[in-house]
Amino acid sequence: MTASHAQLTGVAKLVAVMDTLRSPGGCPWDAEQTHASLLEYLLEESHELIAAVELGDRDDLREELGDVLLQVVFHARIAQEHPSDAFDLDQIAEKTAAKLISRHPHVFADSTADTAADVEAIWHEQKKIEKGRDSLLDGIPRSLPALMLATKMLKRTKQLDITSKQLLPTAVTKQITTQLQLGELLFELVQIARVQKIDPEAALRAAIREYEAKVLAAEAKA
Repeated sequence: MTASHAQLTGVAKLVAVMDTLRSPGGCPWDAEQTHASLLEYLLEESHELIAAVELGDRDDLREELGDVLLQVVFHARIAQEHPSDAFDLDQIAEKTAAKLISRHPHVFADSTADTAADVEAIWHEQKKIEKGRDSLLDGIPRSLPALMLATKMLKRTKQLDITSKQLLPTAVTKQITTQLQLGELLFELVQIARVQKIDPEAALRAAIREYEAKVLAAEAKA
C-alpha cells in the first residue's frame, strides 16, 4: 500500500486502490477485465450477499456488501476508459441521487404519499415518464429466473384488473399462511413436473408470456 493510499479512507480509498490495480504497472488480471468478463463475479457476489442477509450474520453481511461495492467500483473504473462515453463513480452516484430525488416527490417536492403503496405507485409513474415507457412491463429483464420474473410482473401490474385462473381449491390456498408452507407447495409442484417430465422453468415462462399478453391487451384498452 502506498503512502497516498494510507491517507485515504472509505470509498475514496477503495477507488484509489482500484485505480492502481487497473493502471499500468498494476495487476495484470485486473487490467484485462471488461464489463462482460466481470458479470459472473457480480452474479456470484450478489448471491453471496443474499445468503448473508438470509443467515443474519453481520460479519458476513459487512464483507459481502463490500464485495458487491467492489464490483460497482471495478465497473466504474473500466467505464472511465471508454474512448467516447467515459464516466466515473462520482457521475454514477450523481445520476442515482438525481433519480432518487425525482422518484420521491412526496419527500423532495409537493406530492403526497401516506402509505408504502402510494410511494410505489409514484415511483413507477415517475419511472415510466423518465424512460418514456408505454407499458408497466417495460424495463423488466426477461432474463430473470422465471419465479422472480413472475413475481416482478405481478407486483408491477397489481393495479390492473386481470383475473387469473383458479388453479388450486380455495381450501388449499387458505392453508398456505407461512413462507414454509408456500415453499413446500412449490417444491411439490416441481416434483410433479419432474414426474411428468416437464421443465418447471419453461412451464412458468409459458404462463408468464400468456399473462404478459393479457397485460398488454388491458393497457391497450385503457
